[in-house]
Amino acid sequence: MKPARTESFDHTITGLLKKRSDLFNEAERIRDRLAEIRNDIGAMDRVLGTFGIVHDLDAAMPRQKRHVLFGPGELTRAILDELRTATGPLASRDIARAILSVREYDPRDRKLLTEHTKRVSKALRVLKGKGMAQRAADKAGNMVWVKFAHK
Repeated sequence: MKPARTESFDHTITGLLKKRSDLFNEAERIRDRLAEIRNDIGAMDRVLGTFGIVHDLDAAMPRQKRHVLFGPGELTRAILDELRTATGPLASRDIARAILSVREYDPRDRKLLTEHTKRVSKALRVLKGKGMAQRAADKAGNMVWVKFAHK
């Protein structure tokens, strides 16, 4: 092995940081494009529905792999973190949107947001049963959540 020309790894570190930045930017562009495509597919489905196409369109599509976004207990921890840092009560949708943003998913993706809102709602009901979260109604009568304050 050849001896290093320099005593430090400055060039290596700079190159790795640049490559990391490039990959991060590329991933962000891909996420944005994926959200656009999902929204376009939803719009096409609605238009097809107006033309009377009512059968299950997803069944005609190739099967897609389901990606696991949260490991065991991760969603619960993320929810409790959001409730802990919140300045006031939060709706399930707001919690889901914040978690998606933190995990670097596009919260503008309607299908992903709706799917995760349902998961957050279910997890919050479990947390309520364990005495770790409290629900209340806001002025408009919508259900909101706060972290349970222990005495």
